[in-house]
Amino acid sequence: MKIAVTAASGQLGSSIVNRLKKEIGKENVIGIVRTPEKASHLGIEVRKGNYNSREDFILALKGIDSVLLISGMDDPEKRIQQHRNVIEAAIQNGVRKIVYTSIIGDEEETSFSPIVKSNRQTEKDVKESGLKWVIGRNGIYIEPDLEYIDIYVKEGEIRNCAGEGKCGYTSREELGFAYAQMLLNDKNYGHTYNLVGEPITQTQLTELINQVFNTSLTYNSVPVDIYEKERRAELGNFIGAVIAGIYNGIKIGVYDVPSDFEKATGRVHKSPLAMIKAFKK
Repeated sequence: MKIAVTAASGQLGSSIVNRLKKEIGKENVIGIVRTPEKASHLGIEVRKGNYNSREDFILALKGIDSVLLISGMDDPEKRIQQHRNVIEAAIQNGVRKIVYTSIIGDEEETSFSPIVKSNRQTEKDVKESGLKWVIGRNGIYIEPDLEYIDIYVKEGEIRNCAGEGKCGYTSREELGFAYAQMLLNDKNYGHTYNLVGEPITQTQLTELINQVFNTSLTYNSVPVDIYEKERRAELGNFIGAVIAGIYNGIKIGVYDVPSDFEKATGRVHKSPLAMIKAFKK
């Protein structure tokens, strides 16, 4: 079995590749990336694949049994066709199975909604492809909060607009495990899974970070419009709106959903505390 992973040199892609190498051996895992020379660290065969080029993927997916399509990072409207380039190339090459990394989210209510809506269109395209399929809807990664801890310590607080909304955080390591199982186990065909852990509030997240990192942070909730203005000023309009939209989604309960992680993988999702401890190690 040859499994290809798109965007394989990214953080999620690398996690999935590393798990697949353990499960089926590096000789059976193919990484597809925009710039192959930047993916030599993966230790697998690497092929060129730019999401904007269907021709790239017609070549890259030759001899592939299953493909993992990781959502692109471009403008939402551009991503729909970019993902179709991969799907159409998979069909042309006789790929047997496609697994897509989608996201949990609301399609209308937040500034993150355009990205969610584009993912839902790709979900539809995957289901209508005629290939065997599995879709994962990823929860919010816990790592960015932990990677930002030096800034939090400097400011003495975690500040966002999530209020007391709950979020079922996940991690790239947990998703790497989940997607490997979804690729390898036929029982997953035709399922859409919420890949999330135990829902917690920002106050609880802050307390767990304090516990593991021996910090004294507090959580400060601010209005959505103020937070979005701050994020846009610091990160630019697109990324700023995305970040504000995610926290607004937490506030309104978008990420407080039942988890299908155990159904997809055969084990329960790691707890938020366990993920934070693993990150610190």
